[in-house]
Amino acid sequence: MNTESLTVFFPSADINVTKDYYHNILGLPIYKDLGNTVWFDTGYGYVAFVEYSPKRPPASGMCISFNLPTKEDVDDMYDILRGRDVIGLKEPPKKHPQFPVYSFFLSDPDGYTLEYQKTAD
Repeated sequence: MNTESLTVFFPSADINVTKDYYHNILGLPIYKDLGNTVWFDTGYGYVAFVEYSPKRPPASGMCISFNLPTKEDVDDMYDILRGRDVIGLKEPPKKHPQFPVYSFFLSDPDGYTLEYQKTAD
């Protein structure tokens, strides 16, 4: 199965400051803006930032997300990985309660969070 693109998420203390810097200073186009989350198009994938607050501290600080073309592809990838020796694969794919994302999570050997997802268009 081919990955459509790659997004790496980083925490942001102030999403508006981050957006201004990456868009207006560095010149990266905004691919998607959800208010508290913004994706920038690097031409080869996406770098994204999620605003965190004292009420929502970053879990691990980063999430490497593999963007798949459809929800069915997310389900298929989950089924493939269930049969392998995967770290931290627990819950099946589902719609995120806060973001327009259908995904599931696992970990890599270094403890980084990995996600296979389909974001709403």
